Amino acid sequence: MSAAMTSTMSSPAELNSDLYTQHIAEKSPTTNSPPGESVTVDEDVSATPEQDAEATPPIAKMSNLRWFSVCIGLYSTAFLYGLDSTIAADVQGPILASLGDLSLLPWIGTGFLLGSVATISLFGSLYTRAEVKWLYLGSIVAFEVGSAICGAAPSMKALAVGRVVAGVGGSGIYLGGLTYISIFPAPSQRPLYTSLISAFWGLGAVLGPLIGGGFAQSKLTWRWAFYINLVLGAATAPIYIFWFPRHGAHRHEQILPRIKSLDWLGTFLNAATFALFITAATYSGSEWPWDSGSVIALWVVTGVVAIIYALQQWTAFLTTREDQIFPVWCLKHRSLVLLFIGTAGISAVNFFNIYYIPLFFEFTKGDSAVTVAVRLLPFIFLMIFSAILSGALMPKFNLYAAWYVVSGILALVGSVLMFLISDTTPVGNIYGFEILIGAGCGLTLQAAYSIAIAKSPVNKATSAIGFINVAQLGGGALALAIAGTIFQNVGFYTLQSALKGRGYSSDEIRAALAGGYSAIISDSSAEVRRLATGAIGDTIADIYGISISGAATVLVGGILMRWERLKWP
Repeated sequence: MSAAMTSTMSSPAELNSDLYTQHIAEKSPTTNSPPGESVTVDEDVSATPEQDAEATPPIAKMSNLRWFSVCIGLYSTAFLYGLDSTIAADVQGPILASLGDLSLLPWIGTGFLLGSVATISLFGSLYTRAEVKWLYLGSIVAFEVGSAICGAAPSMKALAVGRVVAGVGGSGIYLGGLTYISIFPAPSQRPLYTSLISAFWGLGAVLGPLIGGGFAQSKLTWRWAFYINLVLGAATAPIYIFWFPRHGAHRHEQILPRIKSLDWLGTFLNAATFALFITAATYSGSEWPWDSGSVIALWVVTGVVAIIYALQQWTAFLTTREDQIFPVWCLKHRSLVLLFIGTAGISAVNFFNIYYIPLFFEFTKGDSAVTVAVRLLPFIFLMIFSAILSGALMPKFNLYAAWYVVSGILALVGSVLMFLISDTTPVGNIYGFEILIGAGCGLTLQAAYSIAIAKSPVNKATSAIGFINVAQLGGGALALAIAGTIFQNVGFYTLQSALKGRGYSSDEIRAALAGGYSAIISDSSAEVRRLATGAIGDTIADIYGISISGAATVLVGGILMRWERLKWP
């Protein structure tokens, strides 16, 4: 890691910690083509290297040591974000045994993603108005507060609230890290630095189930799966407080008017849309019958709120075009829309596999938390490797549409093969399928950030980052919500059919879907366990249709992208 970072740093003078940049006027669209090559940039507004150099303020360079320290801070938060995204995967059973309330159990996983995706657009606007350093530090505080609530939770309701709060903070630190990378490194270096966020996020994601399960099985209990964030946050706090540079686009303007001008109606409607959808998906069929008045009303309200949100953003009602919470201007540019679609698709593949590969092994092989985490390593290692490879090579082999096509093909083939597995499929075969999916995910999971910046006016870089972040977090959150609904509904009927006539109640069957802490899985005969694990394994294989759909979306998006080369400065 250190070699990768230091090799791309310039040797500079020390950066003063109160660095600011002035507001940059929007540039006119221009086209820039490599020598001897004709490139059409449709209606996209791309900044040329000359414009970028002209528009970028003369920021003094940091020393290698300080930039290296800043990178440690940035990638530490990416690691924590990845850790918290998956740490709940292996602690649901112990939490259920400790706190009860099966109906709220799904919120341990979806609550964190809900908090993230519901506020990512708000953070995208805030990072264009507020001091980056202080907003970043505030996000870390929110993340730690949410972690503390989870660790000390006396009930499942409190735990669900803590997960949402942690997700809000996580959204801020994740977007803050990407914002820093969009500011300080040279444009040609951004893909590598951005890919390292994937690498450290992936490292945290693979260690999440391992650390969570390890704590759950130790005397410290599952609560330390959340308290660990406080320890890691305190250890790196001096870097954030004393070493992180300041950067703001409105140095001489008062903060309150800038905050008041935010699109607060759009912020509320955005959060409400995601919250209603995830709530409806979580409880439909599993908690309330599909034909019940509650479910029908919930889906109707979700649709109405989504439509109102879309109209409010399109018409800029009670806001302005410049202050809209969702960057509607991005929807007018073909390349940005296709990058959005591709990122949402690959994020759906990524999050789905991180949650459901461990679940498959937990049910079909009876693996412990530690073993389950090891089973996920082929996927994570290939995802990290291909993400770094993509970040390092894309500026040189920068026909970016080709990267999406290859990514979609690898992920699609691997997902189709996983769709065909059963509880008797050899483990070695599954590892091979994981490798294909992981390699496909890594190639494009973070690629859109650097491409979107290059395809956007320099003064809208943060807005473009927020646009792609909505795709990444939204794709993952919606994929998990839909997958959870299918798993609970299809899994219930499949398991009920497999165990028909054996006297198990509906509540016992639903509890079995929560993991190995149910009577059906833990305290039954070998025959019952065999039937149950086979039925649940088949259900997980069936819902790989979600991973197939996400991968196909990436492939189609790549085919439809303009086959142009970006010239990195």
